Amino acid sequence: MRQVAFHRPSIGPDEEREVLDTLRSGWITTGPKAKRFENEFAGYVGAKHALAVSHCTGALHLSLWALGIGPGDEVITTPFTFTATAEILAYLGARPVFVDVDPGTFNINPARIEEALESGANKRVRAILPVHFAGQACDMDRILKIARDYNLKIVEDAAHAAGSARHMDGRGMAKIGTIGDLTCFSFYATKNFTTAEGGMITTADDALAEKIAVASLHGMNKDAWKRYDKNGSWYYEIHDMGFKYNLSDVHAAIGLAQIKRADGFMRRRGEIARAYNEAFRADDALQTAYSEPGIEHAWHLYVLRIRPERLKLGRNQFVEILRERGVGCSVHCIPLHTMHYYQRNYGYRNGDFPVAEGIFSRCLSLPIYASMTDEDVNYVIETVLAIARENRR
Repeated sequence: MRQVAFHRPSIGPDEEREVLDTLRSGWITTGPKAKRFENEFAGYVGAKHALAVSHCTGALHLSLWALGIGPGDEVITTPFTFTATAEILAYLGARPVFVDVDPGTFNINPARIEEALESGANKRVRAILPVHFAGQACDMDRILKIARDYNLKIVEDAAHAAGSARHMDGRGMAKIGTIGDLTCFSFYATKNFTTAEGGMITTADDALAEKIAVASLHGMNKDAWKRYDKNGSWYYEIHDMGFKYNLSDVHAAIGLAQIKRADGFMRRRGEIARAYNEAFRADDALQTAYSEPGIEHAWHLYVLRIRPERLKLGRNQFVEILRERGVGCSVHCIPLHTMHYYQRNYGYRNGDFPVAEGIFSRCLSLPIYASMTDEDVNYVIETVLAIARENRR
């Protein structure tokens, strides 16, 4: 039986050379390669500033902290995301205000953001935290307008969206990383390109960039890593409170090789997504992934939905059979408001966000990554269609 992993990173000779060069240099923690990676990522998305950090969770934490989000404040976000998006609010003493998602894109619904602000129930909202789910960019024109109307900041969770772009009024195609006040990326092992663990913050704001650069390494002056360099000084100053969120040169070395291949990775993901859509479109028990017009979808995830009313089995059974037949798969995402922590601490309940819950009950994520062969893709397609055919009502 063929085995297709849910994900496999594309690591090759270029990554090996960069990492070996770093190890042999004697400089393995934050240093010149981390700075090079920042510069190359800034160029890749077209951002003024890019700041490398140890993970996207740290990027989100630093970004909201730099904006002054603190105890009693509220941030509007989506429950249809991984817990890191919302858990960082607890670090700051702030409260997540969840709103429901769009049934087509699974992204935060701007109309629900407006309702939450107009209701009068959320009087201390200071920011909006949209998540570009699966690599599909949110409706940033509407979100920007809402933020302007209510004097709110925007921190984008782009953990899924490196390389994604969307058409913006008055400026044409805009890469994610150049739109909100701050944008946070992930380079975790499963992402479109990776540093094994790592993240990045982009911004056009000089003051925010300076504050984050200092805070990411214990509040020391931003070039503190140079103090062991031949041109550095042992002396450092603590300018502000800080955190331990710096990215090592070993991780950055992987990223330097990966970013050169990022466009090719994204093209391959797009090919796989199109193959899935073509194959599944004719089966009325399956609902294909949707790509909104006017965007460049990063295709971090391919989320298929089943129609249980047309099948003799539910989503959980579908996933188990796929795995039994050698197809790795997962489910993205369990809505946060259904989790005990968010119910206990913030009063959310099952049923609060029916669109997110409805999507979750029917969705599963299929393998989609650059190193998949055509034979892998065909096997996934054949297996999904066979399960649907064998279990039709």
